[in-house]
Amino acid sequence: MSAPTLPAALADATRDDASLRRFLHGLPGVDQVGVEARAAALATRSIKKASKLWAIDTAISMVDLTTLEGADTHGKVRALTAKARRPDPDRPDTPQVAAVCVYPDLVAAAVEGLKGTGIGIASVATAFPSGRSSRQVKLADVALAVESGATEVDMVIDRGAFLEGRYGAVFEEIQAVKAACGDAHLKVILETGELVTYDNVRRASWLALLAGGDFIKTSTGKVSPAATLPVTHVMLQAVRDWFTATGELRGVKPAGGIRTTKDAIKYLVAVHEVAGEQWLTPELFRFGASSLLNDLLLQRRTQHDGHYSGPDHVAVD
Repeated sequence: MSAPTLPAALADATRDDASLRRFLHGLPGVDQVGVEARAAALATRSIKKASKLWAIDTAISMVDLTTLEGADTHGKVRALTAKARRPDPDRPDTPQVAAVCVYPDLVAAAVEGLKGTGIGIASVATAFPSGRSSRQVKLADVALAVESGATEVDMVIDRGAFLEGRYGAVFEEIQAVKAACGDAHLKVILETGELVTYDNVRRASWLALLAGGDFIKTSTGKVSPAATLPVTHVMLQAVRDWFTATGELRGVKPAGGIRTTKDAIKYLVAVHEVAGEQWLTPELFRFGASSLLNDLLLQRRTQHDGHYSGPDHVAVD
């Protein structure tokens, strides 16, 4: 195995499969009661109006506006890119979203719709959402996305291999995908709803970071449970500890099930309290979402206007 330039202790962990297993199983166990209690406590925090306006705009700027359905069309992607560019056409001061996320064969349509905006073009890959295919097929998936203009790739790990303890195989696959990404940023989807335990979430997070993932992402949005606050806490702890060990900043992306402004603010509080203020930027924290943006826009109008506008005033996907 080879790895990015790492401190000696971490480089040694990736030397071979036995070393990787020893490292991952040597990570401190997650206190289930403690992490769930802290997540619940932080979720009850209230914020003042000025802070809420900032939180809403920050959350909008962190959205990966997503459509990942079998019925997706070029027209739907064009409509999504229009919304990404101008989320609320009547309020030109509304921030743009961070990225649009689509399937690889629709990346070209997203590129066309986002030309000159600076908005990221994300594509899922590696036999999303199951991850069940050959390495050759998975890398072809990545190549299609990147050659079509994707600036970000959201891959899925082989959960079967991970749960069987074949950590080396998962590590090498992430590395191969990272290499195939070229200049595109790599988000590694752990599908935490299938990992069973918080300890596995911690191990998978560190495995993805060791292999070179720029972001670790909770879920595909196709499995329940998807993103949860306790799981996101564990992943935020991982990127915080990675920064302490290496000086490198890596990101976190919860995805699936985050639908309201209230939900989004709970996650922003968690980011601030668990990882730190420097993670409160689209470069290091994203929301994978389809319906969240609409609620953020409605609540933004409410905060500015002093009354609830209702969904008729915001274009619904």
